Amino acid sequence: MTSHDSTGRGPVWPAITSETLRWDPAPGLEGVTRAERSAVGRPYAAAVVPEIARLSPAPRPHVVAQAEEAVAEVRAFDAETDEPGSGASGGPRALDAILLRSESASSSQIEQLTASARAVAEAELTGTGRGNAAVVAANVDAMTAAIALADRLDAEAILRMQAALLGRASPHLVGWREEPVWIGAPASTPVTAEFVPPHHTRIEAAIGDLVAFMARDDLPVLIQAAVAHAQFETIHPFADGNGRTGRALVHALLRAKGVTRHVTVPVSGGLLHDRAGYVAALDAYRLGEIEPIVTAFALAGLRAVAHGRTMRRRLDDVRAQWRERVRARSDSAVWRLLDVVVAHPVLDAATAAAALGIAEPNVHRHLRVLTEAGVLVARLHYPERRTLWRSPDVLGVLDDYAADVGRRSR
Repeated sequence: MTSHDSTGRGPVWPAITSETLRWDPAPGLEGVTRAERSAVGRPYAAAVVPEIARLSPAPRPHVVAQAEEAVAEVRAFDAETDEPGSGASGGPRALDAILLRSESASSSQIEQLTASARAVAEAELTGTGRGNAAVVAANVDAMTAAIALADRLDAEAILRMQAALLGRASPHLVGWREEPVWIGAPASTPVTAEFVPPHHTRIEAAIGDLVAFMARDDLPVLIQAAVAHAQFETIHPFADGNGRTGRALVHALLRAKGVTRHVTVPVSGGLLHDRAGYVAALDAYRLGEIEPIVTAFALAGLRAVAHGRTMRRRLDDVRAQWRERVRARSDSAVWRLLDVVVAHPVLDAATAAAALGIAEPNVHRHLRVLTEAGVLVARLHYPERRTLWRSPDVLGVLDDYAADVGRRSR
């Protein structure tokens, strides 16, 4: 167990230490400014992370209570989506698809990567998106991989999460990094950086220690997840995608420990509420303070549940409006297609047919019914010359959510 210091400021947790290394960039990477070139050959301090596999974080009681409150709320929200007669905005799968997409967008937004819900959904469906839309769509893949790998959270699973994130756009950045990375101002070097993560030769051992910490079942789940996330971000094992992979890892842990079973609660949206506080909490963790990051995730969890309930309510309102506009027999597949539209606000005939379990030629009449009712809008996707249908109502809910959490960030 960790102990508390004599000042009552909080639990004692090992801070990072450092080792002195020499900045020796590869030829051609010395930089273009005089300051960058003058840093070559000079010493710099790289972090050495403490081993935490056998440590037990012990925040003060009020912090533990807040974390447990958040876990209870997340469990309750997850259970609500599986209650008979709850509506659940088209069922747990449809709601989870929307929440997963929202979480992926918020996690990307933390990294200053934004795109409209329509652009992201089209990129996700066609694989032809550009810029931020393609990046955010890839984060949906990473989140999906994280949930799928929740039952085996080992080093290979972490690598697969990052590969899902960057494999298509930046395959050369997939895998453990083999060079220094650092956090600092533009044109900085490890010599002038604010923080330099561990040398790449230390990554595999540090990740192995983290995996052992995450495998434990004797720790409060949210505290374990918050500490694991901060440790992962401190290790910074990849050349790119550390933040998004690290937040996906939190969801994998929540699923692995049974906190969530049906939906992906939008925790990143909660973190985005106070992005500066989240970044400061990561900095504090490196100094041996665990309470800020635990508090950040506890508050994010509570906000995430509020966001999730608001989104479910808005989607339920949208579905109620659809049912007033759509005219079809009670046994028509059109009604099931509405659930598909919630989960896939941009779709093509193949996606709709597969979801309904019918032949693709037979799905067009159902798509036509929803188009005539104003539920869907059809557009020819020129790169592939196929028709895509989009739901302005569902996309509007997603864009409103992104704008809402974005306004609250500071």
